[in-house]
Amino acid sequence: MANHATYDALVIGAGPNGLAAAGVLARAGCSVLLIEARETLGGGARTAELTLPGFLHDVCSAIHPMAVASPLFRALPLADLGLSWVHPPSPLAHPFDDGTAAVLERSIEETGRTLGADARAYAALMGPLVEHAGALLPEILGPLRWPRHPLVMARFALRAVRSATGLARSYFRGEHARALFAGCATHATIPLDRLLASAIGLALAVAGHARGWPCARGGSQAITAALSAYFRSFGGEIEVGRRVVSVDELPAAKAILFDLTPRQIVRIAGDRLPARYVRRLERYRYGPGVFKVDWALDGPIPWKAPACLRAATVHVGGTLEEIEAGEAAVWRGEYPARPFVLVAQQSLFDPTRAPSGKQVAWAYCHVPHGGRLDMTAVIEAQIERFAPGFRDRILGRSARSPADLERYNANYVGGDIAGGVTDAGQLFTRPVARLDPYSTPNRSLYICSSSTPPGGGVHGMCGYFAARTALRKVFSR
Repeated sequence: MANHATYDALVIGAGPNGLAAAGVLARAGCSVLLIEARETLGGGARTAELTLPGFLHDVCSAIHPMAVASPLFRALPLADLGLSWVHPPSPLAHPFDDGTAAVLERSIEETGRTLGADARAYAALMGPLVEHAGALLPEILGPLRWPRHPLVMARFALRAVRSATGLARSYFRGEHARALFAGCATHATIPLDRLLASAIGLALAVAGHARGWPCARGGSQAITAALSAYFRSFGGEIEVGRRVVSVDELPAAKAILFDLTPRQIVRIAGDRLPARYVRRLERYRYGPGVFKVDWALDGPIPWKAPACLRAATVHVGGTLEEIEAGEAAVWRGEYPARPFVLVAQQSLFDPTRAPSGKQVAWAYCHVPHGGRLDMTAVIEAQIERFAPGFRDRILGRSARSPADLERYNANYVGGDIAGGVTDAGQLFTRPVARLDPYSTPNRSLYICSSSTPPGGGVHGMCGYFAARTALRKVFSR
């Protein structure tokens, strides 16, 4: 229960962005109450025993390149609050049917050794971006604005604006490099032939080379624990197990920040907002969903390509053409027979995740928005294709459909874990086209979820920018 009748600020939703916003406000001297619908904090950063006792699975997010790239997280004393990053030898592996793999290594040169004749072209594409990653990544992890480093951003933008298939085919001739980039670009959850489909792929690749693709020791819940401890260190209050139905039921506050998507905001606070703005929120578009499976395993996944055992993240999808066709099918409302599957195998590098000698694995594929088809067998067949004998190592499994994910977290509308479509029509105008996307026409209401820039991922930057907006507009601090 709330300890006071009045607060400077309320934050609704305790995902990484809500926790980040609450921490920034509390550090600035505001009295803040953070309210979470579930009994545990974390949103997309939770860990639980989903299969068998002793096997710790990340319920949603698992691998965190943007967390270690986040200017906010890098500035916070999260290590002092118990957060430890586990970096595998290689950030990412992408296997092929012939038993080889393209591998994104921290070194561009070492990555090139897995790309054959495309090594030089890969270095030409990625080298200048990685060289300036310290300037580039903070620019990417923010709203549309005049860049502090315009030349760096211009170099990135000229490549990011292109379709992923166009960029891959223009730079690379071989399957390995093309597929490696396509796998990174597929995180955007838009067809690879659309403009701007390269943006997230480039950003993730740059982050992989410059910062790595780590997991949190003990599970993603460790990120939540550190952020909540930081918030509490400034006197912040937290109330769990309270699902907010209307702002009318909340304590009085000068500002309310929503770590929610537009659909939930309209339901909770629509009567506090102008009708025209509400209609714009109602037109906000949600993208394809995901179907997720977790496994308790009797040993490591038996990849044909040994290099896959060096990475915590494995992109299972074959060639660029195969990945492109699968993602296009999802956008047509179809279920690909061979979907792109994103696999995480955290326990190979973090033994706290499973009993001795055992392993956990985490995977999802994209499916149509709200899709109801059980994709468990399809996902397992894709992994078996590149790791014969995988099914024999399964001790237990937990599967979640788009509907299951939305029941677990109302922000995952239709199973969309990115907080909304990130295509050219919405990447820069989330949730609506507005000079300050975190503010609303009501000076007391703000949006701090992944439905604002820079979008999905565990990085806290949506919460940071929303909190800074509230401080400027309401508290003038």
